[in-house]
Amino acid sequence: MKQFLTSVFSVVATMVVATIFPSLLLAQDNPVVNSTFSGKVLDGSSGEPLVGATVSIKGTTNGSTTDAAGNFSLITGQRLPFTLIVTYVGYIKKEVNVTATNVEITLDANTNQLEDVIISSRRRQESAQEVPIPISIIRGSAAEDAGAFNVNRLKELVPTVQLYVSNARNTTLNIRGLGSTYGLTNDGIDPGVGFYVDGVYYARPAATALDFIDIERIEVLRGPQGTLFGKNTTAGAFNITTRGASFDPGGSFELSYGNFGYVQAKGSFTGPISKKLAARISFTGTQRNGLFYNEHTQLPINDINNIGVRGQFLYTPNSKVNITVIGDVSDQKPNGYGWPVAGVVPTKRAAYRQFDAIIADLNYKLPYASAFERKLDLDTPSKADNRLGGVSVNADFKIGNGTLTSTSAWRYWKWVPLNDRDYIGLPVFTISSGNSVHDQWSQELRYSGKISSKLSGVIGVFGLWQDLKSDPVQTEEAGSAQWRFAQSSTSELWKTPGLFDNFGIRTSNRIKSTSLAVFGQADWSITDKLHVLPGVRYNYDKKVVDYKREVYGGLQTDDAALLALKRGVYSDQAFNTNYDQGNFSGQLSVQYRASSRFNAYATYSIGYKPIGVNVGGLPTANGAVLLDLANVKPEYVDHKEFGIKTKPSANSILNLTFYRSDIRDFQTQVQTPDPGVNRGYLANAEKVRVQGAELDGNIRFTHFNFNAAVAYTDGEYVSFKNAPVPLEEVGGPQAFKDISGGVLPGISKWSGSVGGEANTKGTFLGLKGNYFLGIDAFYRSKFSSSPSPSQYLNIEGYSLTNGRAGFRASNGLSFFVWARNIFNKDYYELLLAAPGSYGQYAGIVGDQRTYGVTMRYSF
Repeated sequence: MKQFLTSVFSVVATMVVATIFPSLLLAQDNPVVNSTFSGKVLDGSSGEPLVGATVSIKGTTNGSTTDAAGNFSLITGQRLPFTLIVTYVGYIKKEVNVTATNVEITLDANTNQLEDVIISSRRRQESAQEVPIPISIIRGSAAEDAGAFNVNRLKELVPTVQLYVSNARNTTLNIRGLGSTYGLTNDGIDPGVGFYVDGVYYARPAATALDFIDIERIEVLRGPQGTLFGKNTTAGAFNITTRGASFDPGGSFELSYGNFGYVQAKGSFTGPISKKLAARISFTGTQRNGLFYNEHTQLPINDINNIGVRGQFLYTPNSKVNITVIGDVSDQKPNGYGWPVAGVVPTKRAAYRQFDAIIADLNYKLPYASAFERKLDLDTPSKADNRLGGVSVNADFKIGNGTLTSTSAWRYWKWVPLNDRDYIGLPVFTISSGNSVHDQWSQELRYSGKISSKLSGVIGVFGLWQDLKSDPVQTEEAGSAQWRFAQSSTSELWKTPGLFDNFGIRTSNRIKSTSLAVFGQADWSITDKLHVLPGVRYNYDKKVVDYKREVYGGLQTDDAALLALKRGVYSDQAFNTNYDQGNFSGQLSVQYRASSRFNAYATYSIGYKPIGVNVGGLPTANGAVLLDLANVKPEYVDHKEFGIKTKPSANSILNLTFYRSDIRDFQTQVQTPDPGVNRGYLANAEKVRVQGAELDGNIRFTHFNFNAAVAYTDGEYVSFKNAPVPLEEVGGPQAFKDISGGVLPGISKWSGSVGGEANTKGTFLGLKGNYFLGIDAFYRSKFSSSPSPSQYLNIEGYSLTNGRAGFRASNGLSFFVWARNIFNKDYYELLLAAPGSYGQYAGIVGDQRTYGVTMRYSF
């Protein structure tokens, strides 16, 4: 297998070098003389300059924006004539054929025509409505105005996205209910939703917790992706583009204040260093007081304390070469993540083993009656330090009718947590600290462009190398109250003084993984209206895993009976595994563009997620560790989709998608009563099906924009015959049950969003712009919060309403007031059973009403 992959990479590299170097040599023999092309963009009716209009050379990525006087400039070696594409919000897009080095362009306001959204998901600039992929686009400015400064808030704008967060590490990012395992994160599994920033794949789910830094556009691709770029993903991808460095000086600064001590500052500055070198520096910082109060420490908890910096350089030695170097650092140091007890489930265990009886014997009572009192009682200090950063180099070479792109990146992640996993103020599980450190290196080499007038496409290679390990060990520790929770008989031995005091496990684990791929996708234009798009991908995955955990502490004794009691809580475990596997996946799409207003497509694809490895502890049976559960089978996805993208009128868009995904050996995370496996463990469901429909659209009127999206999602375990029992059946005659026909966790049958913004032209302090009023609402129906369906762990449906109003200047000072969860709805985002399955479960409570004001200055 290694020889095969080496041969494939060698062939591709040889082709690339043979293609590049003649072109570069030719460029040396016939040097391209760069020249500056400039112009001005004006309002067609008033003659006033349009500030922030986008100007780009058609067929290239070379573009710029207009300054305060409406002026722009482009450095290019392209010979005249060529075509410029000029766009501005609220104006008709214009293509202008230019023959001189200076031009004046006028745009006509037409609020009855929508601005065309240009995306890059297929590694070329094209209209979102022309792409045969279901895709949602959120502009960076729209996300900022809506207060969506991270993915967790973005999910309220895209109803097909689900994000569940109990802390940064324990993040589940799903699209259509698929992607990552539901619940606490197990490091031994690959995510099914790709997360890309400026072409770089972010392997750790904790990256989704970071604040957005200077975002230009967010593209959410739904369904399997893998024949176009990067890491293979079975559920979809987030393709995030940041604002690039520019040779036109400019910048912005933003400051927000809100209740609960909320303060957020953002800034971005860009400009030229020389004629061929430009730079951009961006930063963000967010602080907020804790929204919960810990009765045990008499201190607030669950605050925000984030900071991030991004810097980049753009080097353009000539019109055919574009090199971008980006470095970023993000650091989050909140005062922990605490979770209140949301409820207690009566289990099948004996009466003395029920949660209420246990805490009564220990003379303990929760100091709150409801999780929505926003109180906690945690006796362990909480910490959740999350640090990520990296460096990337992206180089674009114009070759023939296409572009060769090389993206090289190194990223790191460091996670330093401390949690109280019993959710109460008793010393049951006193320490849960899964310290981790991660390094990843990635390299992508991709060529995209036209092969002939009828054929275009993408071909590339991708490599990802990861090293994830404990730092230096991961620690879990029980306390003096553990004996009563673990007690499984009426023997007096359980009351032995000090039996479980400071009894714990120290785990060292390391996963070294390699993922290599060759991929390609063609777009064959059989006629002007009919296109066939075949794609194929070959993956090679290798994982080398070392896992070892050792017990420590507790009563030091040689008594076999006491040692057996201790082993019932924690035991030594160790295993090593080394595997490699190759796999083909691909897709076939047929697209029919009947007209510029109607685009239909159908797609069939097969996807693949590599083998998983349990590194969160393995359950035991009859005192023996179930080592056969160490590895989890690969997941195979069979996906079918049909979509229609339409423009019913010049001022509206309406899109409809139907899909079905059948998954074999679905990788899921399940719970066990074994307290030594407090994160749950990975398992395979034999067969899962997810199917649904999505309808989204928007319309623009003279002074009002309206958008809406609704999604129906039906997720079911078609066959899962050996699933752990739900929490209420723990202690019954069976430890496993057939849950075939049950619903998948985290999926609402119905979800939707609707929003609108009214605006009118005006002036403020002499600045021209628009006054605006915007409202956004989000709804999702009831969903299960347990991998094995439970009658108790279901979250009722809820709706949220957010709003904003203010003045938005074309350039200069803008301000607006905003509010989130206007009607102060109490709701849960996630429910989590405590380790040991004693009956109590925690609730991740959504934020209450928040409000504030934002001021922004741009130049």
